[in-house]
Amino acid sequence: MDNHQALGEYLRARRAQLAPEDVGIIGGGRRRVRGLRREEVAILAGISADYCIRLEQGRNQTPSSQVLDALAAVLRLDADSTAYLHTLAGPPISARRPVGKTERVPAGTLQFLDALPMPALIHDRRFTVLASNRMGKALSPNNYAGTNLLRAVFLDADERQLHRDWSRVTTDAVAGIRAASAAQFDDGFLEDLVRELSVESEAFRRLWARHDVHLRTGGTSLLDHPEVGPLDLRHEKLTISGTDGQTLVAYHAEPGSPSADALQLLGNLAAAEQR
Repeated sequence: MDNHQALGEYLRARRAQLAPEDVGIIGGGRRRVRGLRREEVAILAGISADYCIRLEQGRNQTPSSQVLDALAAVLRLDADSTAYLHTLAGPPISARRPVGKTERVPAGTLQFLDALPMPALIHDRRFTVLASNRMGKALSPNNYAGTNLLRAVFLDADERQLHRDWSRVTTDAVAGIRAASAAQFDDGFLEDLVRELSVESEAFRRLWARHDVHLRTGGTSLLDHPEVGPLDLRHEKLTISGTDGQTLVAYHAEPGSPSADALQLLGNLAAAEQR
């Protein structure tokens, strides 16, 4: 699928997420399918219905920024989703990236990662772990280099049990990989990953079909660790400069909280295992 086909799919998906009442249409009549009609979107965006059809069919190659912003306003898109819409409307990418491309973490960043006193890891744009520190590996057996975190959270039963808020974690993960895919339609690994998860996980299929887009820079992780019990942790996501979208994820607890004590115990256990 190229950018323009994806643009049409995205517009259709977001149109389906809105009820007439969401955009001020009262008494919109009986509908065979959910969501807004193309004609309603067109009127609200100030474009012709035929133009809207061409966009959804991927037949219009050059929608203006003004048109895209008008559609974003009608479809109630937030800043991340609007940026995604503009990316989809950009020029198509012709070169396909190799599936087996391996990235290297800068040496200084690896030293910094190992020096951190809290669980931390580094993943690439595809959510594949590139490196993790001792505490990161103790937090989850999937925090090892080579593990794809998106695949793990959907297909690994132990990873699902680790997350008390699994539904939110998966929703955010799919929205994040959807955002990453906008600039990577040439990425064979992502194509294969989406295909695999679509076959293996009904939950993934449902979330992927929604076309939600979010770029998370941090949040809360609610875990139930098999060795130390409940952990309420903050996680921070920091982009590593000079790389192709590598991200450092670090977990920390509120000082003096039960989670801080549990995290300290986890560190002691990890240190004991290493000796």
